[in-house]
Order: sequence, then structure tokens, then C-alpha cells
Amino acid sequence: MTASPQPSGRSFPGSGLAKGLAVTLRTMTKKTVTAQYPETQPDLPPRARGVIGLFEENCTVCMLCARECPDWCIYIDSHKETAPPAAPGGRERSRNVLDRFAIDFSLCMYCGICIEVCPFDALFWSPEFEYAETDIRDLTHERDKLRDWMWTVPAPPALVPAAEEPKEYAAARKSADRTAAQQAAEAATAARPEPTRPEPTRPEPTRPEPTRPEPTRPEPTRPEPTQPKPDRPEDGDAR
Repeated sequence: MTASPQPSGRSFPGSGLAKGLAVTLRTMTKKTVTAQYPETQPDLPPRARGVIGLFEENCTVCMLCARECPDWCIYIDSHKETAPPAAPGGRERSRNVLDRFAIDFSLCMYCGICIEVCPFDALFWSPEFEYAETDIRDLTHERDKLRDWMWTVPAPPALVPAAEEPKEYAAARKSADRTAAQQAAEAATAARPEPTRPEPTRPEPTRPEPTRPEPTRPEPTRPEPTQPKPDRPEDGDAR
């Protein structure tokens, strides 16, 4: 058997302590870099992964985030409602209405899969990180808290000046213009006075005035002249 090689340098007793004290002495003369939290807030990167914010208006309850979550820490409840037709003569449509959206941050591993798979941009990373609780059961936050974190999400970086406008912007602007037009039409209809139908009036009965017949004078009639008849000779008279 061969003997293990011995270190070339020899160490005297207490050399490790001396090295540690030397490091301490060197750092004592330098400026401290320790930030006293919470008096001094840390300077986080703009896209830091703190918590997940929910933009509820964009959620269609498609359940993609809950199905793709590897920790199964997203809980979603919904129900269906029938929406009236968008245009006259159309058919009614059924849509899902969100009842509950909760995330258990005691299970979440901040992988960001739920944000990546969301097809309607309803989930965003927020740099908020002060959500510690004394009870682990309080780390399940409902949609009201997730919506409050949505307003701490930083704005996205500016687009390239020569880039085309995203389709989402055009669709959102079209939807907003249509909603504004509908609201303006409803306001104009509400402000317009309702036409009042005139009440039918019955004509008053008029009595015919009595008319007196004009007296008619009889026209004078002249007697016709009578001619005397010739006497006929009696029988036996001489002619």
C-alpha cells in the first residue's frame, strides 16, 4: 500500500484563527453594505418575481393555469350565465363567470408557468414580496388580494418605434369604442323626452238651428177663355 501524500506546507497551531481575525480586521476598515430592513427597502429589479397579480377582467375561466400548475396551488370556481345577443336577431350566448380565484403561496414555487400559459394575459408578476404570515393557512390569497397586487405590476418596456401595433391593442380599442358608443346611445335615449300622444277629443254635438219655411205666395192663375159650342140642329129641323 502506498502512503497518502502529505501537504507540502506546514501549519502551526492557531493559524486558522489568525486568518479569520485578519479577514475581520480588513473588513472593519471598509464601508458597510448591510441594508437595515425594513427601514431601508431593497432595490429590486424591475421584473422581479414577487407575487402573482390577477387582472380579473381578462380571465375567461379557461382553467389552463390550474391544469398546468405543477404544484396544484391554484383554485378556481365559476358558474355559467346566459348573455343576451349582441345584435338584434342574434342568439343568446353562455359564458363562464369567475366566482373564486385563489393561489396558495405556501405551495407555489414561482416557476411562472401559469403566467406563460395564460392566453388572455390575466396573470402578471409583481415585485411585491412583503406578504409573510404567522400562520401558513393565511398564505392562500383570494382574488381580492391578487387584484390589489395587480396595481403594483410595473409597466412593460416601451415598444420599438418602428414596430407594428400589437393585435391585442387594436382589439381592446375596438371593444372600448363599441362600449363607449353603446353607452352614448343609451344616454341619448334616456335624455330624449318621450313622445306624448295627444288625447282623442270627441267633437261636441252641434244642434241644427231651426229654419223657418219661407211663405210661398200662390201664383195667380188666369181663367182660360171658353168658346161657346155650336148648337146642333135637332132631328126634323130643316137644314
